[in-house]
Amino acid sequence: MRTIKCIIVDDEPLAISLLENYVRKIPFLELVFSAENPILALEYIQTHEADLIFLDIQMPELTGINFMKIVGEKKKYILTTAYSEYALEGYEHNIIDYLLKPVSFERFYKSAVKAQDRFSFPESTGESYFFVKSSGQQHRINFGDILYIESIKDYVNIRTTNEEYIVLDTLKSLENQLSEQFVRVHKSFIVNLDKAKNIGGKKITLTSEQEIPIGESYRSNLLNKIR
Repeated sequence: MRTIKCIIVDDEPLAISLLENYVRKIPFLELVFSAENPILALEYIQTHEADLIFLDIQMPELTGINFMKIVGEKKKYILTTAYSEYALEGYEHNIIDYLLKPVSFERFYKSAVKAQDRFSFPESTGESYFFVKSSGQQHRINFGDILYIESIKDYVNIRTTNEEYIVLDTLKSLENQLSEQFVRVHKSFIVNLDKAKNIGGKKITLTSEQEIPIGESYRSNLLNKIR
């Protein structure tokens, strides 16, 4: 089972300690970083992978709402606050749930299960799909329809047999959600091997006749996949 990598950001040490304890009790959550200073959390996110952020809304250095505006929808959030009037603020962001302090373990666990359902990392067998947000709407994309995924600065282009979707996300994040027929072949491309027509030394030709470059550092893993 793939764990959900978590960050805790809260200016109250006791609140951090409580959430850290809760995270460690849940097998599918993995604590990778916690900080009282949201600036430190922003620096961590720039160089490390994380899936889910437990985020306090009211912090003196940087509010939780402004924190989300900086990081954007590349991450998912569970908001924590001592004030119920803040509970609905910021729901235009990728927010899974909010927790009203003081947080009980029972309530925390329910929130964690919501997160698990939202991530829904797929098994390696059987048909599957995910939802992505593009052009202000949530779109269901079947894995079997995907030709390739291309990184374009802060966005990715998910190219299917009939459509393309521009999504605010990273290749690394999507790579963790995809099934085994997908392989990273270049720093900017993930390819669905089920759609590969032929594989040469430096490129993959898809059934759609599109050609995808193979990066030198990704060649060995690709060859292992197709043997």
